[in-house]
Amino acid sequence: MTQILDRRSATEPAAREAGDVVRRARRAPIRHHRRLVAGLVLAVVAAFAARVLLGDYTVTIPDFFRILGGEQIPGATYIVMESKLPRAVLAVLVGIAFGIGGAIFQTTLRNPLASPDIVGVSLGASAAAVSAVALAGWTGWSVSLAAVGGALAVALAVRSIAGDHGGFRLILAGIGLAAAMQSVIQYVFTRVDEWDVQLVLRWLTGSVNGVAWSTIGVLAAVLAVLLPATAWAARSLRVTELGDDTARGLGVGTGRTDLLMLLGTLLVAVGVAAAGPVAFVAFLAGPIARALNRGRTTLLAAGLVGAVIVLVGDYAGAYAFADLNLPVGVVTGAFGAPFLLWLLARGPLNGHRGRRAA
Repeated sequence: MTQILDRRSATEPAAREAGDVVRRARRAPIRHHRRLVAGLVLAVVAAFAARVLLGDYTVTIPDFFRILGGEQIPGATYIVMESKLPRAVLAVLVGIAFGIGGAIFQTTLRNPLASPDIVGVSLGASAAAVSAVALAGWTGWSVSLAAVGGALAVALAVRSIAGDHGGFRLILAGIGLAAAMQSVIQYVFTRVDEWDVQLVLRWLTGSVNGVAWSTIGVLAAVLAVLLPATAWAARSLRVTELGDDTARGLGVGTGRTDLLMLLGTLLVAVGVAAAGPVAFVAFLAGPIARALNRGRTTLLAAGLVGAVIVLVGDYAGAYAFADLNLPVGVVTGAFGAPFLLWLLARGPLNGHRGRRAA
């Protein structure tokens, strides 16, 4: 009996030590994620401050807070409240929407190519918007609603074509529909009135310039509904990465996956409706956030990365080139295209793991 007690007393410290090691290993990713999110929040704040305070017309921090408090400073108040601040706020909102929406697509379909830019969702919104402007003569909110409807229609069509055959077939269907939407855009562009060319170009390139506060307010209100719903639905996101069969075995049905895809589509659709299809933000944000988080999916970090990309891209487009003001979509497209080529060149992707072999 004494020997048994001695053995137990000898193994208890080892067991406690092993338990401590396991607990520390579990807490390490959480601590890293918190530090990452804190760092990205600081990056967003820094990029936001640079976009508002710097540029051709610089504003001091005290003057900025005086303007926010309602004080009228000749010249500065108008520039900040009607140009710089709405542009920066919209950049943050659409960056978050694109970043989280793209990460949902890529994670749910288990393929970094499965972003709304690639599978036609963004182009569906653009095609619907330019058609509404050029062919139907719509303006204002009706064009934005058409963009949302176009994105949802393409997403539904891609889902219907792919059926239950999984991510890779869905991506192929999306690429095909994206090509079709591009053809629609090119046709409509030949029919557009010369007075509407500038408006149509906005829906082709993406820009955060010249958007009214009312539009920003509506976007913020919609995101206030979509983001909590996404956070609730994304609780099972880590499980869906293991594959549909494994997810079903763990009690996560395809209904939750379809809900996530719907929310991701809506996030991208409202972003496009507000700022146009800012190229490759949804494509870039997820992989960058995943790399920063040591290979783990994180929608919050993806949204913050998206905000940084749009803020920096808009600032670069406005001030990096002398006598040339580029829309943010042109800048992000220039950086996103090489990333896509690198992703294709680095090796096989894992999109072939669908629900069944296609």
